[in-house]
Amino acid sequence: MSSSASRSLNGLKILVVDDSKTIRRTAETLLTKEGCQVFTAIDGFDALSKIADHQPDLIFVDIMMPRLDGYETCSLIKHNKMFKDTPVIMLSSKDGLFDRARGRIVGSEQYLTKPFTKDELLGAVSNQIA
Repeated sequence: MSSSASRSLNGLKILVVDDSKTIRRTAETLLTKEGCQVFTAIDGFDALSKIADHQPDLIFVDIMMPRLDGYETCSLIKHNKMFKDTPVIMLSSKDGLFDRARGRIVGSEQYLTKPFTKDELLGAVSNQIA
């Protein structure tokens, strides 16, 4: 990744919502190294309060979560006047056409399959803020 691309990620506020501690920690580590300010949430309910508190520039949301799944979480974000323009990238361990289509229907901008590489993660962020 070129230095100009990583410079543009500096100071970006990103929320990573996933019930997997490993995924949250991996994403947080990779994004923090690029200068992003990273917040994490363990499920959709946790995410909604953190979105209100931190007003992130970009949100990663896992599809399969307890209580409030990724589709419901994304839909709630997109129906909120303040946050409807915040890019949401869905995370899933399944790389299915149905999941991608359903993600689009609820308003997500992009879909990333887990486990993701550093380049895939940073590429997804760059796509949304370019």
